[in-house]
Amino acid sequence: MFFIRTANDRDLEKVRVLLGETWHATYDALYGVAKVQKIIDTWHSAAALKARLAKKGGEFLVADDGKRLGGMGFAAMADNMAKTAILHQLYVHPSFHRQGIGTDILAELETCFPDAEILRLDVEPKNTGAVAFYTNHGFVEVDRTQNCGAAGSGIEGLVMEKPLVNVLSGPF
Repeated sequence: MFFIRTANDRDLEKVRVLLGETWHATYDALYGVAKVQKIIDTWHSAAALKARLAKKGGEFLVADDGKRLGGMGFAAMADNMAKTAILHQLYVHPSFHRQGIGTDILAELETCFPDAEILRLDVEPKNTGAVAFYTNHGFVEVDRTQNCGAAGSGIEGLVMEKPLVNVLSGPF
């Protein structure tokens, strides 16, 4: 059984491997092995992961069963959009799909930003499994981008948002 916890420095190499395996399994058929490897080497480098871990106002989570990591998620408050948190990464290793890990990571991330009213993300539209996952979890398409994942990526993406409910602001 996997539990969701905050990532630490000791997790970063395992997260890097998880991201590499997940990206190759998901995107090789769409972009080719060479382009996927280039993205992995840049977006998921040790330095990039360390920067995410250290980001003030960010939440970097892993799904851990004590032996291995089954998934990871990273979100942070938007720099240029008020009351908006950005889900930058949510990946589950292909061998652990459909076991609730992605749902558990997402649910935890949704509670980490009490000032946010919206959770926003980019997703590759040809990644139909991810689009369906986000749709099933209340996200709706609000825009499109030509730079999914990173500025200048040239990757088409859907921009999706979900309203966040702050349980602390109820009528109590």
